[in-house]
Amino acid sequence: MSGAAKGEAGQYSPAGSIINEIPAERVYIHCGYVDMRMSIDGLAAVVKQGFKHDMNGRNLYLFCGKRSDRFKALYYDGDGYILLYKRLQSGRYQWPRRGADAKLLTARQLRWLLEGLSIEQPKALTSAVPKFII
Repeated sequence: MSGAAKGEAGQYSPAGSIINEIPAERVYIHCGYVDMRMSIDGLAAVVKQGFKHDMNGRNLYLFCGKRSDRFKALYYDGDGYILLYKRLQSGRYQWPRRGADAKLLTARQLRWLLEGLSIEQPKALTSAVPKFII
């Protein structure tokens, strides 16, 4: 398989493996559309003005245009910006288009998004805390 990175136990890494390597404290998704012609400065302005977030934090921000087959990711690593751009060969992302401008994603939701699933999976199992121990 050309272009795929090998992960643990000889398995090929899942979609978005480079995204998983970024040491982000939090991952935010921009719900809705963004002009994909924007580069670092334009996307940083969306984060600062639209999200009211400070780009000095080590957060990863994800953006998608009207075509759901590509996205951009913006990260500030302390001394400069990193901009990633991914375009799928086939298929589309299930990008949320309604709701708050910025939505905090869990690691599980990020994995679902990068695998082409919706970030809301009502039938997914959740962690349970035992009520009592015998």
